[in-house]
Amino acid sequence: MNPLIRAVLIIPGLVLTAQTAFAAPACIEARRKVDEAVALRYQARQEARLGNHDRVCDTLDEVGDRYNDARDAFDDCGAGVIAIDLRSELRNLRIAKRINRCD
Repeated sequence: MNPLIRAVLIIPGLVLTAQTAFAAPACIEARRKVDEAVALRYQARQEARLGNHDRVCDTLDEVGDRYNDARDAFDDCGAGVIAIDLRSELRNLRIAKRINRCD
């Protein structure tokens, strides 16, 4: 393979790796917040099955907080596309709150 072509193929990977290394802590924190939100959504579903309306609403509020924290963290680490995807999760959360009469 031509050394110039090999250098062009290798350098973008190195640049991407360097950018990822700098952004990793904020992105890891954001991913952790999303995981917490998913766990809390599951908890809210379980509370709804048990009929604990007040706890469902409190848990859904916590889910919203986690999604907002995750969106901010993804913005900070440069993963704005993921932050945009979280908007749909927040929209689904508003629907869940409306269904459970939390607003």
